[in-house]
Amino acid sequence: MKVNRRIQQLVGSTTLAITARAKELLSQGKDVVNFAAGEPDFDTPPDIKAAGIKAIQDGFTKYTPSIGTPQLREAIAAKFLKDNNLTYKPSQIAVSCGAKHSIFNIIQVLADEGEEVLIPAPYWVSYPEMVKFSGARSVFIPTTAKSDFKITPAGLQAHINSKTKLLVLCSPSNPTGSVYSRQELESIAEICVKHKIYVISDEIYEKLVYDGLNFISFAALGKDIYDLTLTVNGVSKAYSMTGWRIGYCGGPQEVIDYVNKFQDHSTSNPTSISQMAAMAALKSPEESIKAMCREFEARRDLMLKCLDAVPGVSYVRPQGAFYVFCDFSKFGAADAVAKQILDEVNVALIPGEGFGAPGFLRLSFATSQEKIKEGIKRIGEWAKKNAPVGATSLPAAAVKK
Repeated sequence: MKVNRRIQQLVGSTTLAITARAKELLSQGKDVVNFAAGEPDFDTPPDIKAAGIKAIQDGFTKYTPSIGTPQLREAIAAKFLKDNNLTYKPSQIAVSCGAKHSIFNIIQVLADEGEEVLIPAPYWVSYPEMVKFSGARSVFIPTTAKSDFKITPAGLQAHINSKTKLLVLCSPSNPTGSVYSRQELESIAEICVKHKIYVISDEIYEKLVYDGLNFISFAALGKDIYDLTLTVNGVSKAYSMTGWRIGYCGGPQEVIDYVNKFQDHSTSNPTSISQMAAMAALKSPEESIKAMCREFEARRDLMLKCLDAVPGVSYVRPQGAFYVFCDFSKFGAADAVAKQILDEVNVALIPGEGFGAPGFLRLSFATSQEKIKEGIKRIGEWAKKNAPVGATSLPAAAVKK
């Protein structure tokens, strides 16, 4: 069958494939520990669910403007100002069917054939596929554990040329959990302003930062970089609303106008009911978010403590999101290792090939502490049976803290 060549080039999501396989094993009665999840295991808070139910009961089930209701965009503008020190007019905000949809729309609007999009590696699996669909070319900026998987000004500068149109920046990062400091972001912003490069700042994990860190929104660093930045966020991670599918972006008016046109002819509006729930989320007290963040930090600490006893495995200490990115390269190709661990000890992990990091596996601590202990115990037993000669667990000084 002949299909669109851009569709032919797309690679399926490794995350979704592994998650589906784990669910299949669970349905067969297998005791699977799922470290593959890219979503909080907490329920959506009751007041937010109630707002969705009320929307249905009130008959708020019709079309809305393609980029969201004025009321929701006003609530998002208020959120940007309060949380991020960003001033966006409601007309500068577009609501979409999840933050993924927001990023997809922006890339289709800004990236054209013959242009290049800079993506730090490791990266979220969907970024390069979105670029493929636009007809542009992804250019990957490699990072290492030594730099906490963060790009440096020199690394960024070395990959810029006359074709460079856009940089995709994710902090806190999926898959590494790395968080950029203000100084690091300022250095990146200076280069982007100098070369007039647009930036997608993927801030979906902004509420999940640890070790007393303060989250810094990229566009808030100054007027010049504000004019080049598309700030992307959503309610999925912070409010445990992954299935409600509400994301949003704020940015230059001209870009948002084009996003509006594009969405007019692709999806039209995000679900009206979910928009009402999202508005309730943004206006709700943040006690539940803070409690969830504290629990995630405790789970992270537990997972790292358990991983310290696993031979042949190392990691960089994450300071955000809910992932630990582990180096399993001593055991072979990550795809094969992930399959073996799932098949032999029933633990689901995401291999790093899809993130541009062969040899690495992503472990999510969006599960209970009991499951974390059990899952890492199984991985440790598997590692001891399969570890190459001489592999030992890393001493504390050798693990990036």
